[in-house]
Amino acid sequence: MKIDLQSFKGVIFDMDGTMIDNMLIHHQAWQKKLSELGMELNLQEVKESIHGVNEEILTRLFGDRLSKVERKFHADDKEAQYRLLYKDSLKLIDGLDEFLQFLKEKKIKIGIGTAAPKENVDFVLDTLSIRPLFGAVVDAGMVEKGKPNPEIFLKTIHQLGLLPEECIIFEDSPTGVEAAVRSGATVIVVTTTHQPNEFKKFPVHGFIKDFLGCGNLFKF
Repeated sequence: MKIDLQSFKGVIFDMDGTMIDNMLIHHQAWQKKLSELGMELNLQEVKESIHGVNEEILTRLFGDRLSKVERKFHADDKEAQYRLLYKDSLKLIDGLDEFLQFLKEKKIKIGIGTAAPKENVDFVLDTLSIRPLFGAVVDAGMVEKGKPNPEIFLKTIHQLGLLPEECIIFEDSPTGVEAAVRSGATVIVVTTTHQPNEFKKFPVHGFIKDFLGCGNLFKF
């Protein structure tokens, strides 16, 4: 059953893996950082181990072997390495630019709820010159609890002046989808990083591989 998009008032996007197909770059940057810290993981192991806010990830992997100051340093340095790796190939996922313009024309509010740090959000929004399109942007530094806690999305919804049932959330990861579902919004998965069978336990509305596929889910 297709969604009547105009019956919603807001659309919210996760950023990494949802707006930009960058998760392989993040995994490569994490692989390099973890190797520096004495933990050798292949890319599949990185993919399975890395989700959430950086300092939470480092706490989960290293416990009290890293101090709070060290976790902050390595979290920031990993992101700097990521931006350096990605700067020459940064682009929106196919069809998203046109979809964003469509939402703007239809006066549907647009937000971002991301576990990425502010520096990475600025890197994307300012490099691609799309910041004015978004009425709310919530990053990792603006919440106390990372995904799968729904705080990021609930805060984004609140900043848009909307209710969860008035919003659609696009996500790409099981952790992010859990957060989106728990927020009470309608959820659509972008399959850049994970396959549909990885989301069986979640009541999502549907799947797209890119935003050129939006026509398969929506009535415009």
